[in-house]
Amino acid sequence: MPGNVTLSIDAMGGDNAPEMVIDGIAAVRKQLTDTRFLLFGDIAQLDYLVSKAGISDIVTLSHTADYVSNDEKPGVALRNGRNSSMRLAIDAVGDGKAAGIVSAGNTGALMAMAKFVLKTLPGIDRPAIASYFPTIRGEVVMLDLGANLACDADNLVQFAVMGEVFARNMLNIKKPTIGILNVGAEEAKGNQFVREAAIVLQTANLPIQFHGFVEGHDIGKGTVDVIVTDGFTGNITLKTIEGTAKLFGSLLKETFSATVRGKLGYLVAKPALEVFKMRMDPRVYNGAMFVGLNGICVKSHGGTDSLGFANAIQVAHDLITNSFNDSIRSDCAQLVKALEEPNELLT
Repeated sequence: MPGNVTLSIDAMGGDNAPEMVIDGIAAVRKQLTDTRFLLFGDIAQLDYLVSKAGISDIVTLSHTADYVSNDEKPGVALRNGRNSSMRLAIDAVGDGKAAGIVSAGNTGALMAMAKFVLKTLPGIDRPAIASYFPTIRGEVVMLDLGANLACDADNLVQFAVMGEVFARNMLNIKKPTIGILNVGAEEAKGNQFVREAAIVLQTANLPIQFHGFVEGHDIGKGTVDVIVTDGFTGNITLKTIEGTAKLFGSLLKETFSATVRGKLGYLVAKPALEVFKMRMDPRVYNGAMFVGLNGICVKSHGGTDSLGFANAIQVAHDLITNSFNDSIRSDCAQLVKALEEPNELLT
């Protein structure tokens, strides 16, 4: 079997699984010639789909009839889902059989299982969900997108370090700038935790560029390369961005189709609109990383199609080949050392 990168796949996770999962692997195989896949799921369905897609040479199938439903609570999934496709895929990473796992299944269950099996990296108290989005300047990394509804200053500082590593590895930004999402840019704004985190990032001997506080409008402007926030605010922001993009697309379509002149205008503008569509296509940015775990775990959007899932696979592959977790270990060691120094501003 070809390849020196092995990815573990929850083949039953996602609204359109397992067809979407298999088609996603088939779509990305030409780009990832060094990769093979361990698939966990119902072998009666998978065997036919794998053969039909022509990817039998790069996959190994492991049968389980169990899977985690989209509405299953994380605690229940953790207790009762030991033989589920999601859990077995994570176990493969924990056992060293795969370098990373990709799933489009239940986010809460995936986080609970991955944290239980893989544990967190040294110096990291809580893992976070990180992803990136288009901006005027390029892309921006944002975390946490929903793993931790409440965060203290230490969590936010750790997110900043991990986000900086993510931006360097995934977006090839040599010296990413970091900002903390807040209700204002002034130093006195925000709650105790964001103010304390800002002081640490400003004064600690860390090899990162801290910009300061940023506001909601700074996300699209690309004011900074990494935006740090708690999971409650981050998830609301993510859903707002997704909803606004859908609204904009719907209004644009309505405007062009409302009149004969609008339809003619669409024909003229179609090439530019196709470029715009690709730039804003959420499938291109599909694949959120659970950063801070002792293993690569990528969450695909549950409702994505094969193109979106292929991109999530690409994200996992890039994280592995760029030694993402090794970089976090190194930077977290510097963070621990920096935090051991007394800081009079926090006393």
